[in-house]
Amino acid sequence: MGWVADSLDSIRSSQIRHVLTQIVSLGMIVTSALIVWKGLTCVTGNESPVVVVLSGSMEPGFKRGDILFLQMNKDPIRVGEIVVFNVDGRDIPIVHRVIKVHERHNTGEIQILTKGDNNGEDDRVLYAHGQLWLEQHHIMGRAVGFLPYVGWVTIIMTEKPIFKYLVIGALGLLIITSKE
Repeated sequence: MGWVADSLDSIRSSQIRHVLTQIVSLGMIVTSALIVWKGLTCVTGNESPVVVVLSGSMEPGFKRGDILFLQMNKDPIRVGEIVVFNVDGRDIPIVHRVIKVHERHNTGEIQILTKGDNNGEDDRVLYAHGQLWLEQHHIMGRAVGFLPYVGWVTIIMTEKPIFKYLVIGALGLLIITSKE
């Protein structure tokens, strides 16, 4: 009977090792993703180097679900550039094209007016009440590249939380079945 107990102990310790290996692997994946994210923030000079286009306001250039890569540098913003900006009182950044740049001669500050390519009017209706221009602190970055449709994963998980739980459940099931 001693060899049965030894065999069961061996199987249990093997399963524990396998689970620990899975946990360490998952930790390495998460850590690698964070390192890549931090590297991108350093290279681009931007706290948020990647954003997902959430609406059709920039079609046909960018479609809903496209991922934009952003960069922030000290070059002056020009008419025609695509910028991502935050508006006071709104949590979600907006991706639109610069249509006017106004420089205040007395202070040297730059003011910007934006518009979605697919919109009929400029963005003043989106800005905070009484605000006519964006200022430099509103700008999160300039679009320097994109990946089409990849952001749909984020959109689906945000708009339909059930899918997020299904993905988490599937990953959990994958870990459990892989230890057998």
